[in-house]
Amino acid sequence: MDIKTTMGCLAIFGSAFLFYLATVIIKWSSMAGLNIDSSLFTFARFFIGFATVLLIMGLGRHKIKVVKKRLLFGRALGNCLAVYCFFRGVDLTSVAQANILNMTYPLFIAVFSWFLYKDQRDIVAILIVLVAFAGVWLILSPGNMAFDFNSLWGLASGISGAVAIMYLNLSRRVHDTHTTLFFMFGVGTVIVFCLFYHQMRVPSLEEFKYLFWCSALAIAGQYLLTIGFKYVTAIEGGIISSSRILLAAMLGPLIAMDPFLSLSGWIGAFLIFAANVYLTVRKAKR
Repeated sequence: MDIKTTMGCLAIFGSAFLFYLATVIIKWSSMAGLNIDSSLFTFARFFIGFATVLLIMGLGRHKIKVVKKRLLFGRALGNCLAVYCFFRGVDLTSVAQANILNMTYPLFIAVFSWFLYKDQRDIVAILIVLVAFAGVWLILSPGNMAFDFNSLWGLASGISGAVAIMYLNLSRRVHDTHTTLFFMFGVGTVIVFCLFYHQMRVPSLEEFKYLFWCSALAIAGQYLLTIGFKYVTAIEGGIISSSRILLAAMLGPLIAMDPFLSLSGWIGAFLIFAANVYLTVRKAKR
């Protein structure tokens, strides 16, 4: 493995860790006795992200080039819903569970592709997805098999995340990175503000620290992910990105005070991770 590939792998692993750590910040704010609504965390992420993109575009003198608006708005809406559901899941369940369920988006991409694209129908992939959904059930109903409806927030983030990624795949064929990010963060900021206007307020200095670091870590993770994929293959990048499942399962009890995963929870996490890896490898080979 050459130095560039090594650095690319480290960048992608670093992005997975930063994405995970951003959600830990949400749990830490709750442990500190602060009552910051999930919508405020979501708004901060999009607003700070939009400001960052504007700054980078201004310094680099990049221009917005719109080709197909519906793809840009579809990506923005899907991503906005995914982030809110994800943060809501972290707030109401555990950091580990929300992260693991958020990483089910490759499974839903396979399911949606089956219905939307005839040339992408893959029997083996669907069978793997069905096995992975057994893992999802083990995560949703761990141990005593008691179902927690709050867990559906994490699952909803995986479903909406799949929609966002599918729109991103189509959008990137005709739009550059800066145009895509400009609309994703800009439209997301407006949507969250309008939908959760009653929750919008000026945070205290202590609250701002948590809002800022949650957003900053997530944005840094996004840039590391972009840099990493420049030097590694889709297979390597996809597998390393899925490591967030194992990171969440292992680190949750240590830094987020999550309960330890039960045996069934570990089996569920492994099934989802293994399915993500298999689907990544199979898609790249095809």
